Amino acid sequence: MATVKGRAVQVTAAGGDFELVEKECPDPGPGMVRIKVQACGVCHSDSLTKLGLFPGIQYPRVPGHEVAGVVDAVGADVPLFKPGQRVGLGWHGGHCNYCVPCRRGDFILCENQLVSGISFDGGYADYVIAPANALAFVPQELNPVEAGPLLCAGITTYNALRNSGARPGDTVAILGLGGLGHLGVQFAAKSGYRTVAIARGEDKGPLAKQLGAHAYIDTRAQDPAVELQKMGGATVILSTVTSADALEAVMGGLGPNGRLIINGVPERAMGLSTMQMILKRQAVVGWPSGTGMDSEDTLNFSALTGVRPMVETYPLEKAPEAYERMMSGKARFRVVLTVDSGQ
Repeated sequence: MATVKGRAVQVTAAGGDFELVEKECPDPGPGMVRIKVQACGVCHSDSLTKLGLFPGIQYPRVPGHEVAGVVDAVGADVPLFKPGQRVGLGWHGGHCNYCVPCRRGDFILCENQLVSGISFDGGYADYVIAPANALAFVPQELNPVEAGPLLCAGITTYNALRNSGARPGDTVAILGLGGLGHLGVQFAAKSGYRTVAIARGEDKGPLAKQLGAHAYIDTRAQDPAVELQKMGGATVILSTVTSADALEAVMGGLGPNGRLIINGVPERAMGLSTMQMILKRQAVVGWPSGTGMDSEDTLNFSALTGVRPMVETYPLEKAPEAYERMMSGKARFRVVLTVDSGQ
């Protein structure tokens, strides 16, 4: 092993500009792996690093937590990963193994959890060093650009759905058809749920059907709660939006024992019909992403069933432009940096 040099796009201070620099990437230490990055998704959560919204960030910091690449070097005490293997790194950047959640095997709730691109430098770079216990193997059926968004937007929706309690044939609604929602609809349909897509505008209907939805509700023309109740009520509504108004509008569409699962963070506190929740034994829950193994499950399921993100690509040196495109909300639907010149 040897220290390598590579490009990185870093933020020098909270709210500062992106800066393309050359950085040395040292040998990985015990329990660590160095990854040669091939692609990295640009996620809205990267704004936490850009704007300094996550506590404890040390600058300069390289964002990026949708990393797909190849193992370049491994440190001591890493028995599983070898140079040349294709791997992915998501939001979950490693766990301590010793806190109470870890001792119970609930690693995504680790009290000392690291976050890729926040706790350590992320994937807007040629190389990343990350804890081995955060990594996932990437199946050959997925190229790096496809794999990247599945390591955040993908795992977040897939993991929430497979742990929702819904069974094949149950009505599952996906609120929003953006970066998370367009994957959520695919995962729901491929999992055998009666899949309902909910978004604004009749123009979204053909896309929803293309992604596998069995029904589409246009909230500009229809009351989503009423339409869901016509179907018998939703077993699960997975929200991928940031609008509290939209969340409040669909809550009445839950059936008995229904669950509203929140992936997107609303811009304000939402109001709940607690009487409805009590009488119908309903629940509102949040869901984080998942561990490296959860990412691997997501990737394997996507490879098996044909789930793929819809992406726009930019080269690494255009990371600022890619970030602005993502933040504008106009991207269809995930923005990905192509890092390795061979991609």
